[in-house]
Order: sequence, then structure tokens, then C-alpha cells
Amino acid sequence: MLEVYERLGTHCHEDVDSVVVLNHEQRDRGRLRLTSESGEEVRVFLDRGKPLLVGEYLKTNCGRFVKVEGAEEPVAHASCDDWHTFARACYHLGNRHTKMEVGERWLRIKPDHVLEEMLVQLGLVVSHEEAVFVPESGAYSHGHHHH
Repeated sequence: MLEVYERLGTHCHEDVDSVVVLNHEQRDRGRLRLTSESGEEVRVFLDRGKPLLVGEYLKTNCGRFVKVEGAEEPVAHASCDDWHTFARACYHLGNRHTKMEVGERWLRIKPDHVLEEMLVQLGLVVSHEEAVFVPESGAYSHGHHHH
């Protein structure tokens, strides 16, 4: 069993010993019990509150290296042709504290029929697909605290 206590970021020049494939909810957790792609048990003991990144490297207590990859999962993909419509959609989803991945006039959310209908009413085209979901980390994710 591999135990992980250290994060190395997204750059590592060492050989990767194991790969774990995680969905966005798993990447949000600091404590995990996983099975690597090669079948090894991996236990993760990291600080809570800082999500794992797709492409991030971890170091085990025995000096081995583990890479985090993103799992494809169901997402609702919404897009439009103009920035004003897109900005309105982002505003309304943000106002509902919805996790979303943002691209150029497209966004992804976890499937939710109520939010999808709202996006259609705003003028976006919504489809369903399997993709690695990497939502925005939020305005306060870099450790800034208001005093």
C-alpha cells in the first residue's frame, strides 16, 4: 500500500510509479482510499480545502511518485455564439454557486435539468457528454483571507 502525504505540483522530473484517475469530487477531498491504474492501493492524506489538480504529482512516504489524472464523467456542455449571452449565463450560474468549467463561449456543469433549462432559456445550446470536469477553483482558492 502506498501512502501519500506530499504534493509536488504539476511538474516532476522523476519517473512516475503509479497513476490514479479521479473525478472532480474525488479531487476535492484531502483523504482518499484509491486503487491505482496498476492495481496498487493508494491512501492519500493531504490538507483539506485545496483540490488536487489534473496532472499533479504526489510523493509517497516511501519515495515513490504518483500522478493524478482526470476521469471522464457526465457533464452538461453549454455554448453560444455571443459574449453577452455567455456572460449572462455565467452570472446566473455563479449566483447559484454552481461549479463550472469555463471556456471561450462554452461552459460545463454537472448535469442538472433545472440549470440546463435556465441555460436554454438564456439562449445557450446544451448537450451532454463525457469529459474530464475541471471547474474553476473560485475567487478565494489561493489562500487569501479577508481580515
